Amino acid sequence: MRILAGCLGVTSGTASIAGYDVFQHARQARRQVGCVPQNLPLYNEMRVEPYLETMCQLRGVAPRRRRLRIDYALTVTGLTERRRALIGDLESAPRRRVGLAQAVLHDPQVLIMDEPTAGLDQDQVDETRQLVSVLCEGRTVVLSGSSLSEVVGTCERALVIKEGKLVADDAPVKLGWRLSGKHNREVEAVIVGDAPAVDQRLRKLAGVLEVTMTSSVDDERHLSVIGEGDDLQEAVARLIVGEGLSLRSLNSHNLSMGDEYRELSSEEAS
Repeated sequence: MRILAGCLGVTSGTASIAGYDVFQHARQARRQVGCVPQNLPLYNEMRVEPYLETMCQLRGVAPRRRRLRIDYALTVTGLTERRRALIGDLESAPRRRVGLAQAVLHDPQVLIMDEPTAGLDQDQVDETRQLVSVLCEGRTVVLSGSSLSEVVGTCERALVIKEGKLVADDAPVKLGWRLSGKHNREVEAVIVGDAPAVDQRLRKLAGVLEVTMTSSVDDERHLSVIGEGDDLQEAVARLIVGEGLSLRSLNSHNLSMGDEYRELSSEEAS
């Protein structure tokens, strides 16, 4: 995220924002980005509106557009009634909204948010989620968070990164099934026979989310099926036997949210 914001260098690879390389065309790229770090430094001695006016100047917003952009930022973040308040007197939630307001003043195409709900209570978390959904209109929002359920519940695309390696990249509806515990059962089997045919049939079973098959010795295949329902093991066994395959072993167990995350985090990036 720091690389995308142009704050951190790289040793290899490339990164671009709205078609601009973040280093070769740093100025153009930064104009397309609004950043909300987890611990945003704010000027506590300033009032909200003058602070936003200063940020407009720093961001290069044309003088004729500043009033319009400040009013938009105050309205979208719910700070209209706090425009004359001292930033230092604000509680954590409105302070966080001041950070959001300064990030959208220049109408960026990309908004980068680091842990936007850290330290907030549940009502404030729900309020922030709604605000993020509004800010998503017409722009891309890159959001990081340590709460898997929160990321899955907020984003349209979710990625899991461990030690700089991408270990999962999918639509939240799929990762959510794995990480939320709604589909929290894994059936493991060792089979012998026409594995590709069974693989396709298993994927079509109701409630099945993921099927993984690996080869072993003596034509054996190790099979893992992740899905929901206490009858998943029975359904998998019935299908395998019905296809005329030899079933060497079969067992199942529940997967907790932590188990699923550890499973994803232990995978090698492709």
